[in-house]
Amino acid sequence: MSTTQSDRLRGLLEPLVHAKDLDLEEIEVSRAGRRGLLRVIVDSDEGVELDACAELSRAISEKLDETDAMGEGEYVLEVTSPGAERPLTQHRHYVRATGRLVKLQLHEGGEVIARILTVDDDGLDLEVPGVKGRKPTARRVEFADIAKARVEIEFSRKDKKEEEA
Repeated sequence: MSTTQSDRLRGLLEPLVHAKDLDLEEIEVSRAGRRGLLRVIVDSDEGVELDACAELSRAISEKLDETDAMGEGEYVLEVTSPGAERPLTQHRHYVRATGRLVKLQLHEGGEVIARILTVDDDGLDLEVPGVKGRKPTARRVEFADIAKARVEIEFSRKDKKEEEA
């Protein structure tokens, strides 16, 4: 996708996304056979429900029908949430992952798998799980030291609502 098209789509769609109290995380345009594919990825602090995606999809479709932002050809519109294993790239991603297990690749080399306890402007306070019966340990990692970060999928993770009860 050209920068011009990307910028134009972002400018067109961002107000619609914000009107639904969502964040526009990413816009992807690609080819799917003869058709184009426009994937709009949205998120919020509370997550994104299917109904919200459906409502936003209708609003985006109407807006795109009024413009030539996608050109003259056919395209498929997909409005979705980021998914479980998406990279953490912005401060708000880390805040939303508080309480979750993450894998951090560090600039100095090596990796850390730990649970995010708190997030501030400079970095993360983590709880590194204990190995072989040992107690978990606390660790601080600054954002400047993180090369890549991703949420780890936990099949037996306690839900936040369970923990609050």
